Order: sequence, then C-alpha cells, then structure tokens
Amino acid sequence: MKTIAARLILGMVFPAILAGAANAQTYPSRPITTIIPFAGGSASDVVSRIMLERMSKSLGQPIIVENRPGAGGNSGTMAAARAAPDGYTLVGAGSGPIAANIYLYKNLGYDPYKDLEIISPFAGFTIVVVASTAAKINSLKELVAQAKAKPGTLNYGSVGIGSSQHLAGEYFAQVTGTKLTHVPYRNIAQYGPDLIAGTVPLGFQWFPNVSAPIQAGGAKVLGVAGNERLAALPDAPTTTEAGLPEYKIAGWFALAAPGGTPRPILERLNKELAEALKDPGVRQAFAKAGAAPIALSLDAAKKFHADEIVLYRDVITKAGIARIE
Repeated sequence: MKTIAARLILGMVFPAILAGAANAQTYPSRPITTIIPFAGGSASDVVSRIMLERMSKSLGQPIIVENRPGAGGNSGTMAAARAAPDGYTLVGAGSGPIAANIYLYKNLGYDPYKDLEIISPFAGFTIVVVASTAAKINSLKELVAQAKAKPGTLNYGSVGIGSSQHLAGEYFAQVTGTKLTHVPYRNIAQYGPDLIAGTVPLGFQWFPNVSAPIQAGGAKVLGVAGNERLAALPDAPTTTEAGLPEYKIAGWFALAAPGGTPRPILERLNKELAEALKDPGVRQAFAKAGAAPIALSLDAAKKFHADEIVLYRDVITKAGIARIE
C-alpha cells in the first residue's frame, strides 16, 4: 500500500514539475505587470520605470507599471504577494513594505520574507537632508542646534510610516540626540508644496522626491548622507564635509515576485535586471535621479533582504516606535 501511495504521489508531482519547467522555458509569453506600491512620480516609480523599460526590450514583452500607493506601501505589496506565482505579476519592493514594516505594523497581511521572492535590489538612494528655504536653516550644525533648542517642534515629511525616509529621520535624531516629529504622506507630491511653504520644513529624502522644490529654490540641501557627493547634486556637501560624519544612511528599492515563483523564472528576471543595469543609458538616468544601480545574485539578494530586516528592526526598536494596528 505504501508503494502504491508513493507512486500516486510521484505521479501527481512529476507532471507539475514538468509543467513548471515548460512554463519557465517559454516565459514570458505575455505582458508582465509590475506593481509599484507608491505614487507615480515618486523616486521609486522613476527608477523602476527606467529599468523596467530596458528589461521589457530584452524580455520581448511589455512590462506594465501599475501604481498602487497606500498604507506605507503595504497595500500594493500585499496584492503582489497574493498574486499567482507565475512571473506575470511583480512588485517594486521598498525597504519599508518588505523590511521595516514587519516591526511597525501588528498585521501586515503578508510575510515579506516568506510570501515574496526577492529578485534583486536594483537602486540605492543616498539620503539627502533638505530644509525649506523659509525655515532659514543653512547647515546641518544649525539644524542640530535648533532641534536641540526646541525639541519636537521641527517636523519632516516622508512617503509613509516605515519608509526609509521616515527611519532616516529617526536615525538622524538618534545620532544627534535630538527629537523631531514625523509627518507621513500618502502621496509624495503633497509633500513638496508643504516643504516649500515651510509647513513641514525638513526632509530626509531620496533626491527625486525633493528635486522639484530644490530646483524651484524652495528648499536647500544641507548634506548628502554618503561617502561621496551625488552627481545630481555636485555642489551639495556630504555629511562628513558638513560636520556630521557619523550620519551615513541610504535607502533601496528592489524587484520581487510572489513566493513560489519557479526558480528558472526568477533566474531569468535576475539576469535581465543585471543586464539592464549595465546599459549606459540606464546608468546615466539613474545618476540623474540620484540613484546608484545595484545587482545581486538570487542567493545574495535573499541574504541582503534578511540582513536589512534585522537592521531596520534594530533602528525601530531603539526609536521605540509603537506598532500600528
């Protein structure tokens, strides 16, 4: 009886394996949808479209971008996590919805590490510290001094609770011994006017999110939180040059697929992602957006994801941020 049962099980499993292999060999045979869980025009949306356009050419199929902002990126990410694991629904996965939010929300509705397969991070964003021109804060030293003199009165905006911009502000407060107030936005486009007006005078942002206020003269860059100046902001000092060398932080954006997506499909997407990021036109467009291209193997990407979850857990725990219902 055991032998018969084993044969029956094998008889069911092998056809499924063969079907999966066949699907992977013909992949993709139709358009692919990539959900971006943030608003159109946001930094993540900008770089995703640059890379996905190049990937679509080599894959031979259109990649349709679908923006689904809301709940700090959780809504769109959950939709992707629950999609069929066939490679035809992908997600632009930010550090918030697939790392930090595990420790910020009591119930995400999905497990980022189990319900998603990270293909690779593809864009790194050095955090840019900006201040409204109306706030008359001209340097990082002035920012720290004012924040210490008036704890909690200075606020900063982000694309949502748990976003890398939110936690970059929390980390800044930890490094400098100050207290700042976080103001989350559903749509980053709403933040720009408030920054210019000085209503929300600070930002720890990815450059594309604040490029318009900077170019309009409504905001100024106080420091770039990396080891080198950004090509998009050649005159902006690094935090080391601005007198705060201990403040170094960056965010990232990745491409992911629903958990259970066949390994050959993940490998194909990983390969095409890496090739797209070698394209000089893509690299130039990334530099203009203040982003650094990143390409890791599938196994290295999985380790990267696990390590980032631990990193954000530590920042959130130290900040004492209460979990959201």
